[in-house]
Formats: sequence, C-alpha cells, structure tokens
Amino acid sequence: MVRSQEEPAAARGTSEAQPAGPAPLGAAPLPGSGPLDGPEAVAAEKVEVELVGPAGAEPPEPPEGGWGWVVMLAAMWCNGSVFGFQNACGVLFVSMLKTFGSKDDDKMVFKTAWVNSLSMGMIFFCCPIVSVFTDMFGCRKTAVVGAAVGFVGLMSSSFVSSIEPLYLTYGIIFACGCSFAYQPSLVILGHYFKKRLGLVNGIVTAGSSIFTILLPFLLRVLTDSMGLFHTLRALCVFMFVLFLAGFTYRPLASSTKEKEGTKGGNRAALFSRRKFSPPKKIFNFAIFRVTAYAVWAIGIPLALFGYFVPYVHLMKHMNDRFQDEKNKEVVLMCIGITSGVGRLLFGRIADYVPGVKKVYLQVLSFFFIGLMSMMIPLCSIFGALIAVCLIMGLFDGCFISIMAPIAFELVGAQDVSQAIGFLLGFMSIPMTVGPPIAGLLRDKLGSYDVAFYLAGIPPIIGGVVLCFIPWLHIKKQREISKTAGEEKMEKMLENQNSLLSSSSGIFKKESDSVI
Repeated sequence: MVRSQEEPAAARGTSEAQPAGPAPLGAAPLPGSGPLDGPEAVAAEKVEVELVGPAGAEPPEPPEGGWGWVVMLAAMWCNGSVFGFQNACGVLFVSMLKTFGSKDDDKMVFKTAWVNSLSMGMIFFCCPIVSVFTDMFGCRKTAVVGAAVGFVGLMSSSFVSSIEPLYLTYGIIFACGCSFAYQPSLVILGHYFKKRLGLVNGIVTAGSSIFTILLPFLLRVLTDSMGLFHTLRALCVFMFVLFLAGFTYRPLASSTKEKEGTKGGNRAALFSRRKFSPPKKIFNFAIFRVTAYAVWAIGIPLALFGYFVPYVHLMKHMNDRFQDEKNKEVVLMCIGITSGVGRLLFGRIADYVPGVKKVYLQVLSFFFIGLMSMMIPLCSIFGALIAVCLIMGLFDGCFISIMAPIAFELVGAQDVSQAIGFLLGFMSIPMTVGPPIAGLLRDKLGSYDVAFYLAGIPPIIGGVVLCFIPWLHIKKQREISKTAGEEKMEKMLENQNSLLSSSSGIFKKESDSVI
C-alpha cells in the first residue's frame, strides 16, 4: 500500500496504522501485539481513544490474520445487515404501497420512495460525523452504539400508522444507527490487514450480496404471511446480532514499547501521553489538498445520481411490465449473486493492480452500471432483464469492493477514516435525490422508462471524471520528487561548503604554525 506523496501525507510522517487497544482473550498472539487482560486492559483502552500515537512510536504491524478473521466475519455481517436491507428494499417498497397506499393519492409512489432513499442517504450523510466519533472513541464503541440506535429505529418503525412517521423512524433513526455501525467496519479492516486488504474487503462486502440473495425471498414470505409491521420486528434480530458483532472490533496495541509499559502497570505514562499529545482535528479538511482525493470525492457522488434507482423501483417496474410473472424477486437475487462474485473477483484483482490505478476498475464498473440501467426499459422478456441484472450486479460488486483500498492509497491509513467519511457523506445527496425523482417521473408519465434512461447517464459521466485521478497522482508525485531532489542537492552543497570551510581553517592554522 503506497502512501500518497502529497504534502498532507508527507507531513503525517511514516505511521500507517492507527494505534489501538488489546487483542481478545483466548486469541492467538498477534505480531506486534499481545493479549492484555485485567487492569492492563483498562489502561490499553485509553490508547484506543487517541488514534495518533506519540512522536516516534512504532506503528502496529497489521497481523494479516489471527483475530482479524473474526473481525472480518463481523464486518461481513455488518455489510450484509446494513446494505442487504437497502438492496432488498424493493420488496418493502411494494409492501409499504399496499399498506399505506390510497387510490386517491396520485403521488404515493413518490412519497413512499422517500422512505428508502432517505434511509440510504442518511447512512452516507452521517459518515463524516461517524468518522469523528471513530477517531475519538474507536471502532468498537462507535459500532456498538450505532447498532443499538438502529435496533431502536427499526423497532419503532413497526408501530407507525402512516407513511410519514417512517421518514423519521426508518429513514433517519434506523439509518443513522446503521451508519454508525457500518463505517467502523471499513476502518478496522485496515488495522488487521494490509497485503490482503483487497481480498478481505471483497469478502466483507460480499456479505451484502449474500443477504441480497436471501432477503428478497425472506421478506416476501414474511410480508405475505405476517404483514409489514411484524416483518420489521422480525428484522430487529439482525440488528441485535450486529450489536454483538461490534464487540469484536478490538484494536491492536500501538507499539512494542508502549505495550511493555502497559504490562508493567505504567498507567501514568499512558495518561500523561494522552494529556500532552497535540489534539487531533475534529474535521481534517487537509485531506482535500490531496488533489487526486478531491477529484475522487467529486467523481463518485456525480456517478451515483442514478445508482440506487434500480434497487428501489425495479420490483415496481416488474409489477407494471411483467404482471403474469411469478417469483419476481429472482432479479434481485441475480444482482446479489453476481455482486458477490464481483466483490470477490475484483477485490482479488485489486491486490495486483498497483497504487491508484485501481481507480480504473471503478471507471469500468460505472460504465457498465450506466449502460445496464439504460437497457432495463428495453427488456421486453423476463430472461433479458435477468441477463441485464446479472451484469449490473457483477460491476456493482467491483465498485463497492475497492472503495476502501483506493482510499488507503490516496490518503494513507492515518486519514482513511475521515477520507471515507467525507466521501460517503457526499454520496448521500445523489443517493437520496435519485429514487424520489424516478418515482415522480413514474407518477407523471405512467412508466419507469424515462427514469431508467436518465439513471444511466450519471455513472458514465462520473467514470470519465475518475479517469483523471491516476494522472493527477503521478504528476504530483513527480513534483514532490523533484522538490525533494533539489532539497537533497542543496544539503549536499551545504555539507561540501562546510567541509571546505573546515579544511581551509585547518590549512590556515597549519600555515601559521609553520611560520
């Protein structure tokens, strides 16, 4: 993993991992860390609060396994619970229309679309705030509290009597909780893995694919047999498991020296270090000085204005277009299957693509996602629509699985939490706006054709913008290398001048002594 060579990255020093606390009890000892228990664990918890260690501290080496595999499984469940619900929201969307719909309300599709789009948008909108909480309190505490809030929001959604309260309970409270549980699952993986980060991210993000495959059928059975409200209560089980999974995000010890000091009971040193260490900025806007990251943070949201439209409206479109077809949920299952394959495949491929050239994989994925969105209205037979969804899912998996590795390449491990947070926050705007606009077009025009055609344009435009990132990154590296070379030459000249001066002084003294 190559740290960005631009000024903010250079100013951070060489630390590539955030310090953290103890390894879990009973786990195999991890390289660069060790299991701590009893009173020492309390002191080590203080290390988790501060993500930047003292000057000169050795960064923890990612263990590339051990307890990291348990963390990976927990993060996998998190991705499945959070985005499996979102990707299968088309089933809940149809159920909400049946539960709250009225023939006299000609804008019901538009109103109902706001529930799911608000939910997806809030997950990303909260991410910059979540990144601050992650920096202040660590991944574990942030994720556990988030899962608890999500549980409360989902449970309260099962007691509403109209569509409007769902904007608050499901669209905001539940989504905010999911956001606080989700982003730490991305950050913690970079602490435990480096060489295998692309593969691990592929496996973790495949969790949402597995849930996307299974949830549509489960939700259809539950909504048909139990109704919308009891279905939401049953889904609270997923959030409770997510609450438990958050406790596995145990941080690594920050350095060998600090670990030894902790084992010796030197709590005073830890508290003293925390007291006198320079405070970390709440919002680190300096990462936007990294030009390549700034372009990435613009291009990704630009590409996502139509990204979430098929997930929300595809089931309703199929009810309009293929009324006699049974098991319509199979299209969401197809997206989930190939999305999982894409996450594993492209996650592994990303490990072999050097540096920021991984961005080209996202460019390819956005091109195909946009093209497949435009082809949805052209499918007049059910088999053709399945083929389109299979291709869309494959490249959807590509886009998602390499997001975290690209962020690590652009800004480095120390700033990756806020880099991902800012990006996901920017993504909230197009993710929220896109589906309601598509629903409004459906209400006005009577079909989804125009909505799907328009949804395919932004991904292609965003992909074009992303093409500039590797060129900008290489250009900046050359400028910094040139500057570093000039500084090195100046130092060499200064050293030569000092040597000449000292030699001249010695020669003069010898001459005076001879005289």
